[in-house]
Amino acid sequence: MMSTPTTPDKNGKKALVAMSGGVDSSVAVLLMQQAGFDCIGVTMKLFSDETKAEKTCCSLDDVSGARSAAHRLGIPYYVFDYTARFDESVIRRFVQVYEEGGTPNPCIDCNRYLKFGSLYERARLLGCEYIATGHYARIRQGPGGRWLLKKGLDSAKDQSYVLYMLTQEQLAHTRFPLGDMTKEEARAMAAENGLLNAHKRDSQDICFVPDGDYAAFIRRYTGRDYPPGDFIDESGRVLGRHRGAIGYTIGQRRGLGVAAEKPLYVCRKRREDNAIVLGGNEKLFSATLLANDLNLIAVPRLEGPLRCRARVRYRQAEQWATAEQTGEDTLRVTFDQPQRAITPGQAVVLYDGDTVIGGGTIFQTEEL
Repeated sequence: MMSTPTTPDKNGKKALVAMSGGVDSSVAVLLMQQAGFDCIGVTMKLFSDETKAEKTCCSLDDVSGARSAAHRLGIPYYVFDYTARFDESVIRRFVQVYEEGGTPNPCIDCNRYLKFGSLYERARLLGCEYIATGHYARIRQGPGGRWLLKKGLDSAKDQSYVLYMLTQEQLAHTRFPLGDMTKEEARAMAAENGLLNAHKRDSQDICFVPDGDYAAFIRRYTGRDYPPGDFIDESGRVLGRHRGAIGYTIGQRRGLGVAAEKPLYVCRKRREDNAIVLGGNEKLFSATLLANDLNLIAVPRLEGPLRCRARVRYRQAEQWATAEQTGEDTLRVTFDQPQRAITPGQAVVLYDGDTVIGGGTIFQTEEL
């Protein structure tokens, strides 16, 4: 197990705080002020869809909530337009992964390219040493000087999974003030300090697909139609017709429209012939996955097989596994027990206790 890290010393007095209009980012400002920082509040305009303007990321309600909190806390507040960068780095990647048969996690890409990429660049231009967000995670510095990412204290809100891509430089200049708090404590602090968003509901949807209909969004975004094809079983027997492969995800059972004696699930999507393979629940389990786009935090490299715990989706309980780095940018993870519906496009994140070792993007599973 890794040594217990120490809390980093504060090296700067100015911080740029990402403000979404919700309670978490508003309390992040308050906590940064209490720690002695001069704060600047920023809302990132990421997406605009005139047909659903009231539901978009950076809606008028979001801006109003963030501006109200910034005014209450006495800090400068700005809205910066990052729609072009978001479209290029997040939405296009989201569409591409779906078209290739995977299931993407756009929140990870948004963190990588926008919140801890573009926002970090903006902080430097504004003379800020740190950026801060309302994520429930913690940053510490280990005895050897390496920066570590750790789970948030509130296990129900922990967001370390979607932050595994952070680099050493980004960790050194980022603060997560809520990492040692629970959600209930954050709401109570907001109410005590007169913040109007103290009891605002958390957003549960992908910001640019608020209705959850990914296939409809992709068709609208690309202007393309995705042709129907065959549902088949493992032997190649045709079971029915699907309405376009982008409308289905690995492990899906509902909405298939196929009559069968036992429940059937989406097991694979074959891009080469536009077929979707259906099978029983037992066909969804895999013990080994391959990942690329590797980012390691706790160590510079895995020097041989490593016993750890791993997640292959955001809210999954961690599972014991052995991870082995197979190249500069690739990883093999073998679980002690086969895991259900390991999905290309999702992230695998490795843990040592409450410390994030690193992670990568799943691109393949190996059959049992």
